Amino acid sequence: MENMNSGFEIKAEQRQSWTSIAMVWAGGMICVPCLMIGGVLTSGGLSISQIIFSILIGYSLICAYMIFIGMQACDTGLPVSVLAEGALGKKGARYIISTILAIACVGWFGIQSATCGSAFASMISNMMGKGAPSNTFVVICTIIWGVIMLVTACAGFKGLKWLNYIAVPLLVIVCLYGIIAGIVSNDGGAVIANYAPAQSAGLVFGISMTVASFALGGVISADYCRFAKCRADVVKSSIVGVIPAGLFMLLTGAIMSIVTGEYDISAILANLGVPAIGLIALVLATWTTNVTNAYSGGLALSNLLGFDESKFTITTGIAGAIGTLLAAFGLLNAFQGFLSLMSGLIPSLAGVVIAHYWIVCGGKRENFSIGGTASAAGLIAYFVGALVACITGGTFASFPGLVSAMPFLNAPFFVGPVNGIVVSLVLYVILAKVMTKKA
Repeated sequence: MENMNSGFEIKAEQRQSWTSIAMVWAGGMICVPCLMIGGVLTSGGLSISQIIFSILIGYSLICAYMIFIGMQACDTGLPVSVLAEGALGKKGARYIISTILAIACVGWFGIQSATCGSAFASMISNMMGKGAPSNTFVVICTIIWGVIMLVTACAGFKGLKWLNYIAVPLLVIVCLYGIIAGIVSNDGGAVIANYAPAQSAGLVFGISMTVASFALGGVISADYCRFAKCRADVVKSSIVGVIPAGLFMLLTGAIMSIVTGEYDISAILANLGVPAIGLIALVLATWTTNVTNAYSGGLALSNLLGFDESKFTITTGIAGAIGTLLAAFGLLNAFQGFLSLMSGLIPSLAGVVIAHYWIVCGGKRENFSIGGTASAAGLIAYFVGALVACITGGTFASFPGLVSAMPFLNAPFFVGPVNGIVVSLVLYVILAKVMTKKA
């Protein structure tokens, strides 16, 4: 095994305050998809109390595993694509995990860029009284916003930090304004008071949807928590950055769906006659979330190509450029199901990473090293956990032909990502002990 000299370590002078890291998490939570999940919870017939409990339990589960990964990253100064080498070996982590992380992050960067570009083009056209925008204008807007987001990501953690310090408070104010205005204009108080869904999909449904909204973010937490000054800062930044912002955004989406039938604040503000504010909210919400995709995608691509972090700007530029071009020319529509599969495979990585560092290595930096070729215990545990996560989390539902041929691939149970993490963690501990004894 090799020492920790991977070229990715964060030095003491690069460490940041826990509030800076918390703001990055809050910026990632304040986004249109979170509003959408809030709307989905109401469409599932959950009561207000069930929605609140679902959000709190779901994000608590995410914080639990992201804190363990984050504290390990803080101890070692390494991103998740490199941390995985401890459990999976250098080749296993580089060629399998880094590839999956890079594809998922690049793909979702493209989807967010396309969403922002399309909405931006539509709102600008409507504000100018020109109706639906042309395809050319949508492509131009997508490329412009993809480039802007990419430049921010290339600035590294400092760029993310300052973007979120500015954007997060503005987004909170805009969302509060949208909630109040939407409720007032639609007699929302009475609508909320009389809200009594006839049938509920249940608390497990709500928890599953909540966890799904940030399952990937919880795993790539190492990329940002490595900047923390101590373990306590990881705990504070994760809890303060994720739970309040997540609760606020999902409840906002739920309330707006109950009152107006629409979860998107930008659309609600446009209907209220203030499209400019809605446009600002949409762009900032997408921007603060999407730069984390490019940043983590760039780190994963660097590790995949065998570069150190000195080439980070180049690999982030490549990752973002690929995502932007795929978005601009509509190619992402062809493999959104594939992207969902990639995202479904990632959470189980948390299980083997946590098991290796906190159980096998006793949670001590001096016992942790990276290198080697490939670890059979790590790879087996990871793939079994990933398969369980996808089967129980409904990931294969995106491939109806596959499920028709093999119905057992779609067996929803509890929370897919959490199931995968638990299975991979337990299996890795067992296999590591068995294989060590045999050796």
